[in-house]
Amino acid sequence: MSFVDRFGLWSEAQQQAARDVVAALEQGAIEVVRFSFPDQHGILRGKTLVASEAIGALRSGVTITTTMFAKDTSHRTVFPVFTSGGGFSRPEMQGAADVLMVADPLTFKVLPWAPNTGWVLCDTYFQSGVPVPFDTRQLFRKVLGGLADTGFELVTGLEVECHVFKVAQHHMLPQDAGQPGRPGMPPDVELMSHGYQYLTEIRYDAMDEVMELVRKTAQGLELPLRSLEVEFGPSQFEFTFAPGQALKTADDMILFRSAVKQVCRRHGFHATFMCRPRIPNVVSSGWHLHQSLRSLADGRNAFVPTEAGQDLSATGRHYLGGLLAHACGAAALSTPTLNGYKRYQPYSLAPDRAIWGRDNRGVMLRVLGGVGDAATRIENRVGEPAANPYLYFASQVLSGMDGLARRTEPGPSADVPYETAAASLPRTLGEALQCLRGDECLREGLGEGFVDYFCHVKEAEIARFNLEVSEWEQREYFDMF
Repeated sequence: MSFVDRFGLWSEAQQQAARDVVAALEQGAIEVVRFSFPDQHGILRGKTLVASEAIGALRSGVTITTTMFAKDTSHRTVFPVFTSGGGFSRPEMQGAADVLMVADPLTFKVLPWAPNTGWVLCDTYFQSGVPVPFDTRQLFRKVLGGLADTGFELVTGLEVECHVFKVAQHHMLPQDAGQPGRPGMPPDVELMSHGYQYLTEIRYDAMDEVMELVRKTAQGLELPLRSLEVEFGPSQFEFTFAPGQALKTADDMILFRSAVKQVCRRHGFHATFMCRPRIPNVVSSGWHLHQSLRSLADGRNAFVPTEAGQDLSATGRHYLGGLLAHACGAAALSTPTLNGYKRYQPYSLAPDRAIWGRDNRGVMLRVLGGVGDAATRIENRVGEPAANPYLYFASQVLSGMDGLARRTEPGPSADVPYETAAASLPRTLGEALQCLRGDECLREGLGEGFVDYFCHVKEAEIARFNLEVSEWEQREYFDMF
């Protein structure tokens, strides 16, 4: 028996999808398949197999080293993998042992930019058939299972900002290569456009080449793209996607980010989902997550109120209260980089405190819709585009479920968001990690082992950052003292 069959890892829908993938591979037009899994940072890692090998690997899995789970954002291994338990307190992970990437055949795509190339998203398992506990896609699926037990499913829509620049020079000399712990030299870039001409058609047309690249790529991948916009700052873009089932939406975000970066690079551009690039006049990018709950009993949006004057139903109100109550702890999952906290500034169209408001772009949680509006939802404006979507979404579900269980009230709408008295959002990643460690709801929902693991990875990044002498320090102190 194959690994998939031995442990019963696929649903009937996945079994049928696998048969369809095999049929497509046997036709010969697809020559290679990329098997990829999203790591702890939401970055795709994996291996590429020729089509004849990929057919069997769909059910048998593809090996990959457990050190993939041990890396920070510099690709540095931050766990002692050659000690007992590999630094994870798990014998299966010591010595850089292998785990198996198992394809989810429902995610199979033919990549529109890479000739004769298929792609499939994978989950990771130990040889025993047990899911790897640091696999964030598997973790989110478990969280969604808990939500389903309460009679709901999560519906999400994406509103994603990013920057795309022209590449002036790729630094590819040997001394530019870098190494784990100190990444290589990034490219020199030029702007695609000047900024602050928000939503002007002339500016859109000036960036049409990139817009068309992204549009054709997204539609070629059958992603539910709705709109393409030029954002406020120089070389800044925004893309929105139709709402859908949350696991698929998270998968779509993973693929979209990677696809945009790959396609842009092939055409001489550099796309980045970094929140605030260190480029003069460039502004921060955010990731606004639209969310609602759908009743599994009747398929209706459970946030829609029934009485005039209400912004949300009781379910929506308590869910909103949960998001506010756990805003500090969840910040590390929606904004997991040091850079992302540069965005939390007052009067900046980004939140700086845990408040909600009715159709107000200065709050953390913007409530939209109302009586009779099936699109009633909560827009969380706190996230950065670099966030791992599985962890970002999981933080929302766990916080909202706790609000439902405790019948948490969110308080009144904030009409003056940067003046309303409320708990501040974390100012740094270190502060956010402290909040996460102290949030009993998130620790229980994600698992104490996972929270400790995640914090260890991020604290390794903070430690490296604290050893760097910044340009600010040089300018501030070198001449004065």
